[in-house]
Amino acid sequence: MSQRIRIFDTTLRDGEQSPGCSMGPAQKLVMARALAELGVDVIETGFPASSQADRESTDQIARDVGKSVTLATLSRCAEADITACAKAMEHAHKPRIHVFISTSPLHRQFKLGLSREQVLERAVSAVSFAKRYFDDIEFSAEDAIRTEFDFLTEIFAATAAAGAQTLNVPDTVGYTTPDEIRSLFQRLRAAVPGEHLIWSTHCHNDLGLAVANSLAAIEGGARQVECTVNGIGERAGNCAVEELAMVLRVRQAYYEADTGIHSERLVPTSRLLQRLTGMMVQRNKAVVGVNAFAHEAGIHQHGMLKHRETYEIMRPEDVGWPKSELVLGRHSGRAAVSERLRALGFVFEEGEFEHVFNNFKDLTESQRVVTDKDLEELILGSSAVAGQGYRLASMKLGDLGGKARADVELSDPEGNRVTGEAESDGPVAALFEAMAAATGVSLQLESYQVHSIGMGEHARGEASLSVLFEEEELTGIGVSRDIIEASALAWLDVANRVLRRRVAGA
Repeated sequence: MSQRIRIFDTTLRDGEQSPGCSMGPAQKLVMARALAELGVDVIETGFPASSQADRESTDQIARDVGKSVTLATLSRCAEADITACAKAMEHAHKPRIHVFISTSPLHRQFKLGLSREQVLERAVSAVSFAKRYFDDIEFSAEDAIRTEFDFLTEIFAATAAAGAQTLNVPDTVGYTTPDEIRSLFQRLRAAVPGEHLIWSTHCHNDLGLAVANSLAAIEGGARQVECTVNGIGERAGNCAVEELAMVLRVRQAYYEADTGIHSERLVPTSRLLQRLTGMMVQRNKAVVGVNAFAHEAGIHQHGMLKHRETYEIMRPEDVGWPKSELVLGRHSGRAAVSERLRALGFVFEEGEFEHVFNNFKDLTESQRVVTDKDLEELILGSSAVAGQGYRLASMKLGDLGGKARADVELSDPEGNRVTGEAESDGPVAALFEAMAAATGVSLQLESYQVHSIGMGEHARGEASLSVLFEEEELTGIGVSRDIIEASALAWLDVANRVLRRRVAGA
């Protein structure tokens, strides 16, 4: 039988502490709802003693989130912290307090200025005091990996006897290795009595081993993993919940373990966090990165067209992506281009296709990705598609002191000039709103990125964006020496696709 691994999500606490990821109470509430839908077992809402915002967000989440998930708050081994947690959790259905203290020699000397005996006394005293308010208590030995084994066993045994049911072994600085942490959990479980105890792991990613170390801890007997969405967290981040959950799902026969995560919610939850924090994940991020199910190499595309499992070990639909994507670029081969042309309704004789394919290859020397629009232009010629959408004629951006203003002039499909103007907090936002006013197309921006193509004086800016339109996600790309113009072209790339669909459906 598979072992059930509890997911302790600390996106709202450890994750939110990372630079650039702070969230206000309203944002935390939205994220907490999403985490509950994702199926995590425990949501760590924050550190109430640290700020009024954390107290407010914990109270709001406790009132709003249902009974299916445990809510935890972090506390130092101090009565004032514990009392603050208790007050913030008054309305929680399943409250937990997460008490911690540093245990390693380095932390004892330079962070706390305490002896082993003093650290032990504080830990036991705090757990005993927490029992006045909480039935569910978790104890963490901060920097456990660099703590003497005999002291770890002593403090875990003592806090368990005082009332802690979950014992967390954090790799606070991301120092351990899989073999080392697996052995540590095996030894701790053998040395600390208590069949009822839940052993937990909390791994940081300073050496890129957070997920691997968490999996090794499971092999050593951990039954709770502390992690975050997109792996955000202090410094290099934490174990990424989407990666851990899918490893256990895909390799269930090996690990004989699984989670309660609703995997189809992984991508939507990842996207939500990116919008709330502005912290985008890299394109090649496992599971939730936009390239996770994208294929450009001709050999891979050919295999995918024959049988998906030749190059994919997960179904994109199982994690929340709509489908796999065959990206047309410099490495694409004839099979992928031919398949895409058929999907667009174009059928060629062999000689005709070779001519189109050669033109496609020439185009990939000047741009990274070839879109459907590019293929249409290759086949029909630029004159044939000139009337199929709006074209950018001119744009003007200005600073109004705290606000940005954009004025745009576009050429419509009939060749007439239309204009739009808007004011917003930034130049790109004002630009997009002005183009929406000019075209009558309203798009909900999901993500926006700018990259450099090439080097030196020949470099160009490539803007890519993702939008929601009538519950469908569409992407657009624009290239120019001016990144603002590239942004405008990327927006028009999507808007014109929407307009062509309207015309086709009319």
